[in-house]
Formats: sequence, structure tokens, C-alpha cells
Amino acid sequence: MANLAKRPLEGKIALVAGATRGAGRGIAVELGAAGATVYCTGRTTRERQSEYRRPETIEETAELVTAAGGEGVAVALDHLVPDAVAVLVERIRIERGRLDILVNDIWGGELLAEWDKPVWEHDLEKGLRMLRLAIDTHLITAHYALKLMVERPGGLLVEVTDGTAEYNAGHYRLSPFYDLCKTAVTRLAWAHGKDLEKHGCTSVSITPGWLRSEMMLDIYEVTEANWRDAIARQPHFCISETPRFIGRAVAALAADPDRARFNGQSLSSGGLARVFEFDDVDGSRPDCWRYLKEVQETGKPADATGYR
Repeated sequence: MANLAKRPLEGKIALVAGATRGAGRGIAVELGAAGATVYCTGRTTRERQSEYRRPETIEETAELVTAAGGEGVAVALDHLVPDAVAVLVERIRIERGRLDILVNDIWGGELLAEWDKPVWEHDLEKGLRMLRLAIDTHLITAHYALKLMVERPGGLLVEVTDGTAEYNAGHYRLSPFYDLCKTAVTRLAWAHGKDLEKHGCTSVSITPGWLRSEMMLDIYEVTEANWRDAIARQPHFCISETPRFIGRAVAALAADPDRARFNGQSLSSGGLARVFEFDDVDGSRPDCWRYLKEVQETGKPADATGYR
């Protein structure tokens, strides 16, 4: 029984779409730590980089999943290519016969976003590319993968975005393009939930807080080991969290036999930490979205006391 408690997702098959780095990698690793087999997709491999020109690779993510205790399977894939997604899902069907968890974390828009620009000033090609990466990829993946998931009850779809529904409803997110990307994913999860509940499956959207992704650490010229040095430059960075925190949120949700109670809802890593009582890797429990509302946006001095 103790072993089952430590590996509650033993025998489960997961697909984490967009797992090369950031939240996707953190989710994949924590699903592996809970015992799942995780197909990890992305465009950057040891032989080929995406336009991000980042060093992280999909093979590294799969290896981290295996090292955590699961089975990681690296798949180089562009989710804007429907035929390629269809081939992957058919591969999962042949190799595993099931799909229990689908995490849509595909994004890739950071280099395309132009901050605080109205639609007539924002580069049109970049804006439309952002929408394709954020929305088309998720719909293409859901089209093929959910067909396999609904063959048995209990499946879980997780749509990853930035910002809770409540936060985004009252905040303008950078530009009309970026704003639509982040709010549309939340609505997708709600809409999928209407269809999936008929098959005994669950759909949610989830957001991390201020994520200490590989890119964010580079921006502040720190590493995970000395990330607190960045607080001198940006005091509110004190509320930041690792990608493993949202990973633990997804793993806890996937292991919850009563997860259907969350169907269609907008969730956050900090909110689920309160429900399932898990911590980030440093033993803290950051609650970013409450912090932003109660501390940063009210002009109070940066202080994470009581928020992590």
C-alpha cells in the first residue's frame, strides 16, 4: 500500500504536449515521479533547435521523467502538423492501448509578444503566429488525442495557460493577441469539459504562478541555486515558483479519484497546493495569484510572508 501511495499513477499513460522546458517539463517530471509513462513532445532535439535557440531538449525531459521514477518517451513533434499528431496518437494506441492524461502545454509565443502594443501597432504576422501556437496546436492535439482518451472513463485533460480566469477577466494581458491566447485556453478547457463529462472524463485549465522557467532565470541572470539574488532587481520575484510546483499540482489532480469535481474549472498551482497539501521543491507553498492581488497590485512592499 505504501508503494501505491508513492506511485499513484503507476500504469497510467500521459502525453505532455510541449514538454521541452518550463511548465511542460515540470509537469512531465512530476507525472513520472508519480509512476506514469509520459510521452514528451517538443520541437527542440539534440540534433535540431526550434526558433527559440534554447539548449533544453525533449530527450533531456524524457530522461528526467525516467530518473524521477516513471518512463519517459521523447517525441520530436510540431503540433501544428495534424498528420504528425495523428501518427503519434496512433503510436500510443499501438504501444499502450490507452491514454489517461493529456496535458496541452504548447506555447512558444514569448519571442513573438510585443508588450503593451494595440493591435494596429503589433506586428500582425507575429500576432497571428502566436494565436496559431496557442490555440490551433491545442485544438489539433485534442482532436486526435481525446478520441483515444474517451475510450475509457477517468481520463484527464489539462490545458495550461497564464493567469486564472478570475485574474485574466480583470486584467489586460499585454496586447489583444497575447490576451486572447491566454483567455482562449481557459475557455477551451471549459468547453472540452462539456464534451468529456459525457464520457466520464475531466477537463481543467491550470496556470502556474510566477514561473522560474529556464528562460526566466536567464533573464534575471541567475540559476535555480541562487534565484533569490534576483530579488534585488525585482523584489516581487520573491513569490516565484519552480516548474515542479505546477507539475505536482497536475500529478495530484490526476491521482485524485474525485477529480471530476473540478471539471471545466480554472485552477492554479497555488490553489491546488492548498487543496492537496503539497509543497514546491524547497518546502514552501507559494500562492502567487493571491499575492499579486493583495500585495503587488496594492502597492505594498514586496514580502512573501504568509504567501509561501
